[in-house]
Amino acid sequence: MRYEQNHGGSPVYEASTGVVLVLLGLLGSVRGCPTLCTCYSNTTDCSAVGLVSLMPILEQLGLDSMVLQLSQNNLSSLGSGDMLNLSSVELLDLSQNHFSSLQPGAFLGLSSLHWLNLSSNYLGIRVAAPDLPNSTAIDQDWKGRLGGVGLSKEVFQGLWRLQGLDLSSNGLLLLPKGLLDGLQSLTWLSLACNRLVVLDRVTFEPLVNLQQLQLAGNPWECDCKLREFKHWMEWLIYRDGKVDVMQCSFPRNLKGRDIRSIPAEMFTYCLSPAKEGASKPSTRPPCPPGRVSSMDECVRQRHKPVSVRRAHGTQIVAGVVCGTVCTMMVIAATYGCVYASLMARYQRKMKSRGQPLISKSGAESDQDDGQASSPDTAVAPPREDCDFVYGYRISSF
Repeated sequence: MRYEQNHGGSPVYEASTGVVLVLLGLLGSVRGCPTLCTCYSNTTDCSAVGLVSLMPILEQLGLDSMVLQLSQNNLSSLGSGDMLNLSSVELLDLSQNHFSSLQPGAFLGLSSLHWLNLSSNYLGIRVAAPDLPNSTAIDQDWKGRLGGVGLSKEVFQGLWRLQGLDLSSNGLLLLPKGLLDGLQSLTWLSLACNRLVVLDRVTFEPLVNLQQLQLAGNPWECDCKLREFKHWMEWLIYRDGKVDVMQCSFPRNLKGRDIRSIPAEMFTYCLSPAKEGASKPSTRPPCPPGRVSSMDECVRQRHKPVSVRRAHGTQIVAGVVCGTVCTMMVIAATYGCVYASLMARYQRKMKSRGQPLISKSGAESDQDDGQASSPDTAVAPPREDCDFVYGYRISSF
């Protein structure tokens, strides 16, 4: 009672009380944990709590949260400005929700994000199955005739630190061109268990640091449309990258085979752009020099992977070496034949002159043998009562 009388109306007391309340409010905002979630360390776990909107969570989320788990909820939309204040989040799990589309720039506020899990959603093209009998129908849908697309090429803008991206089990039919352009730091990408039949090489070329790519569980059509991506995949493997099983479902003679085991010569039947243009009427002007046609637009011509170029170089060098050896063998055989012919002609000529190839060796042979005996040594006289015995030697030519 005395304390209240002495300090209750003091201006200093009221000011200090206000400062304490402000500090407690700030501390609560920094260390806040949403009511429906479980928080521990720097992790906020809001999995399987029946969320329909992110607003109740984002309003109470602590600014120091680095891991945000929102899987197994009923989230279906994500606006472009919903995550502007989550610059400290490094891992975001949005798997097993009901996302069918994502707005461009939906993750712009996540400047520190390293891992993003969007698996088991509905981001594929929303088209009825009977409308997609083959890849031609898919291409037509991609042009906007049959349905909408759940991923735009600007959806991952601002995620330049992203290292892992999981898009598996989304029913994806195709990937928009430019979807991965800003993800130069990406090292792990999963496109498994979708409905992809073809991939464009241009879409993946910005991923210069990619180390692992998961493609299993898709009905790949191993035809000419997949040839350029196969070359890029060989380049990735040559850089010690890893690609899992990529089994073909079409054509029938390649069904069940891994496209990595199919040699590039299997695609030699593919028509060149000139022949393709001759076989069907052209619907747009030809591409300028240095660019080639890729689906519906002109792209810069890409060189083959280093491994493929080295393989061709090895074949050329081996051919040159084998050709040189064969040429030398032919020259040696020709020289032997000519030499044998000349020797045979010389022998016939000597025989026609009456000069024997085998001659007597008398005094001439002694002279040719180089006078091996000493001059002081006496030469025994020939025996007169005996016939001379002649020795023979092969005459020199």
